[in-house]
Amino acid sequence: MAVTGDSHLLAHRLRALREEHWPDVTITQSDLAQAFSADKPASVPLLSSWESRSKPKTPPLHRLVAYATFFATKRSVEQRPYRLIPPDELTPDELRHREELLNELTDLRAAAEQRDTGTPPLQDRANRGFWYFDDRHVITIVVAQLPPDMRAQMPYADPTQPDYVELYTYADLDALIELHGHIRALNPNSQVNFRIASDLVPDDYTTHLVLLGGVDWNVLTRELLKRVDMPVTQVARHDESESGGFVVHTEDDEERLYAPKLAKIRGNEILQEDVAHFYRGINPFNHKRTVTICNGMYGRGTLGVVRALTDGRFRDRNAEYLKQRFPGLDSYSILTRVQVVNGQVVTPDWNLSESRLFEWPEGQS
Repeated sequence: MAVTGDSHLLAHRLRALREEHWPDVTITQSDLAQAFSADKPASVPLLSSWESRSKPKTPPLHRLVAYATFFATKRSVEQRPYRLIPPDELTPDELRHREELLNELTDLRAAAEQRDTGTPPLQDRANRGFWYFDDRHVITIVVAQLPPDMRAQMPYADPTQPDYVELYTYADLDALIELHGHIRALNPNSQVNFRIASDLVPDDYTTHLVLLGGVDWNVLTRELLKRVDMPVTQVARHDESESGGFVVHTEDDEERLYAPKLAKIRGNEILQEDVAHFYRGINPFNHKRTVTICNGMYGRGTLGVVRALTDGRFRDRNAEYLKQRFPGLDSYSILTRVQVVNGQVVTPDWNLSESRLFEWPEGQS
């Protein structure tokens, strides 16, 4: 029987994985349903609908993740009942095989959805990008709360007022809105929370952490940067009249300060260029999760470094730059310029040397 149509191609591939991937092992739909149920209940009729030869249904992405994880290692079928090996227990070769299978299956799924709807699906391979967390664990975006004196100047930031809006008390609100929507779209099967740093509960610390804002207001940014042996420190702004900056400690025990650029225009101090720090590393509270810091001296810098990996024009090339610049590294960072033109943030392009002020670790290929 000929296989026709994109949805049929995916169904055919799923069926072939089950029946032919390991010719010496018999794997029934019941076996897979039982293994997949460890994550979320699955049934034989559900598996049958995905493998149907006549009218196949398209499985959700998280089920394709389960397929890729299961068939990435023969350890899945070492004993009955068959099981899904947790991703953090897979070897590097198994992880590479898992990624190859997942790319293949998501490409087939994208083609099937495009054929059915006439529009490319959001969650295809090309759109996953830097902010995609394939383990589907909780992601917590952490922001600071504005200081009391600043909240007192805002009409809707007083909880005793009828028109109180809680988000108006948050620092870096534009960066939060930009990033929260982007992460939610790329990770539909993950719980994505945002929290004020001072309101975190113990379970929050062990999730994937994304920190917005610097050491002056975000107490968690301050705490985590203390735990990282990195030659970059932030000089906090003790009041609004100071610009602060980032200090790089060189190998010959010198210090180099990178500060924002401000100008006086018609009596007003205008930000022309901010300095921002991007850091990705292992969460010190849970080594199976990550921590990412997007931190400018001003809110414009924080937004700019967030947009470096969310802006549709630059995110793919910047993510590819990170991959090529820091291959295989768990921890790395970039100190970057963020240009501000007529009050608008210009997204930095890390492929341009003038956008990058300092990179750590140094000397990577």
